[in-house]
Amino acid sequence: MIVDFHTHIFPPSVRDDREKYMQREEWFASLYASPRARTISAEELIAAMDEAGVDRAVVCGFCWSQIETCAEHNDYTIEMVKRYPDRLIGFASIQPKAGQKAIAELERCFANGLRGIGEWNPNGQKFDLGDHEMLAPVVEAARHHQMPIIVHTTEPLGHEYKGKHGADLADVYQFVKRFPDVSVVCAHWGGGLPFYELMPEVAAVSHNLYYDTAASPFLYNPSIFRIVPQLVGYRRILFGSDFPLVKHTTFLQQIRGLYLARETEEAILGKNAQALLRLE
Repeated sequence: MIVDFHTHIFPPSVRDDREKYMQREEWFASLYASPRARTISAEELIAAMDEAGVDRAVVCGFCWSQIETCAEHNDYTIEMVKRYPDRLIGFASIQPKAGQKAIAELERCFANGLRGIGEWNPNGQKFDLGDHEMLAPVVEAARHHQMPIIVHTTEPLGHEYKGKHGADLADVYQFVKRFPDVSVVCAHWGGGLPFYELMPEVAAVSHNLYYDTAASPFLYNPSIFRIVPQLVGYRRILFGSDFPLVKHTTFLQQIRGLYLARETEEAILGKNAQALLRLE
């Protein structure tokens, strides 16, 4: 089974009237002002999955700053997961600053079949990942329901691109120290965080820390698929495309062309996600 752990779909309201949402949401406007920035439906995602032989996909929520917009997006995710239960796994948009409203929205999403939270982005949602007191109620609810949290992490150096800046790596480290019983998925190879696991103190708190490969062709040399398993093992690496930004077929061809050990390739492409999400 191939599981794409990082994709994005949007409700019809956003796809049909993105100008309205750009006026409401600064981070959305920064990413989707260009007509070439695609906002796709669940059906478009599934068609691409069928073409590439991808069995299931995690559909991430967007990092909306307003809890009401989060709920609107979650409504669509819930509807699509119920319509395509064998193909889509829903993650909830949650604004943790919303306090009890955030908890209520998380509980509603869990009750309706969503399996995780994210993609969180402290920059896009204007919250501090280091504010553990504010985050604790939402994180505790996620822990209770065994819901992984995807966090947008990117490199502190290198080329600039729209949407680059995410969680500070030091903040991620302190977050996983503070909340050791919650599974945290650092998007985009964790912005280089796997390399810091060579430090014993970082490795010691990383047992519930995972890395997805979203947008990897735009960020790293393909040899990263060989190097990171040497640093952290292969059981905490999750194939993620960031579709529609990256096309499944091209990305999978790149990975298969590396001729990784069969056990490693199968784990990254699906078995690790199956274990984390407790998929049958």
